[in-house]
Amino acid sequence: MADHRDTGLTLDPKYDAAGLVTAVVVDPLGNPLMVAHMNDAALRLTIDSGEAHFWSRSRGRLWKKGETSGNVMRVIDLRIDCDQDAIWVVAEPAGPACHTGATSCFFRRIDGDRLVPVE
Repeated sequence: MADHRDTGLTLDPKYDAAGLVTAVVVDPLGNPLMVAHMNDAALRLTIDSGEAHFWSRSRGRLWKKGETSGNVMRVIDLRIDCDQDAIWVVAEPAGPACHTGATSCFFRRIDGDRLVPVE
């Protein structure tokens, strides 16, 4: 029998033991930009503000994407997967999505045991 999360229309994220869900961020064309994590506060801020917020595991705090770089991500669409443990964020970035300055955090391809730049 399916859980209410699987087919229902109530937002009820299934947070992991650390209180997080994975957030996959893509641009309006569906190109991957980044993967991050959201807790309840980050998801609420994202919904309420229309700008992407995440929980930074390395910083141990909430952060608004672009808060220091200015590369804010304006949310166009938010979706949740069938069992509500992952968020798909469609966003228009104001600049590079990656902290390295690359357009996307996925700027390298795995080729055997080495990495090859893409784009």
